Amino acid sequence: MGESLGGKVALVTGAASGIGLATTRALIGAGARVVMVDRDADALGRIAAGLGADAIAQVTDLLDAADCDAMIPAALDRVGRIDILHCNAGTYIGGDLTATTPAAIDRMLNLNVNAVMKNVHAVIPHMAGRGSGDIIVTASVAGHFPVPWEPVYSASKWAMTCFVQTMRRQLFGQGIRVGQVSPGPVVSALLADWPEENLRKARENGSLIEPEDIADAVLYMLTRPRNVTIRDMIVLPTNFDI
Repeated sequence: MGESLGGKVALVTGAASGIGLATTRALIGAGARVVMVDRDADALGRIAAGLGADAIAQVTDLLDAADCDAMIPAALDRVGRIDILHCNAGTYIGGDLTATTPAAIDRMLNLNVNAVMKNVHAVIPHMAGRGSGDIIVTASVAGHFPVPWEPVYSASKWAMTCFVQTMRRQLFGQGIRVGQVSPGPVVSALLADWPEENLRKARENGSLIEPEDIADAVLYMLTRPRNVTIRDMIVLPTNFDI
């Protein structure tokens, strides 16, 4: 039997769309309050208002260093504690390495890697002081397989797989569980940069999954008894050929 999330407080980044929004809805449905973090103020405010009092909108641009540093302290000032941190915000670059730009590479690594590390760094003292907490990172199946059409994205997710595995070992003695969910292709804005031929084939053969499928996996991870850690859950479309 799973543990209840009733009364817990979660913070979800990239919460105004895709996996972040689906996870927010699932957490609220399970009885949690959610600090919804996103840089899109208009979408965030509209969505949070529709979700009710258990959705707390917090506008943060994780690519702005000062904004990123202020995210955890600002949330704690508003809600008092964070039981669950879901580092979900990310971006995507596909195609040949030579087809992208140094600026785009910097942006991806800053959001997919650096911001996650800084957010986890910021929340550890709070969770360790309470002797309990859950940290979930949205990684990718691309963090387990060298995907040739997305070398920058794949490298960023391999970095997260290493980070989660090392942080799990650092923190389990402090009552903090660390894990990642590693989706295959999900219907979301991230697929906008996929090579058109790959996207067409995936749509035709059913090789895509929905954000709600990933939210289900996250809830499963969070509701395991405290003596159980799901370090990584790979969630794939049945027809995905990797």
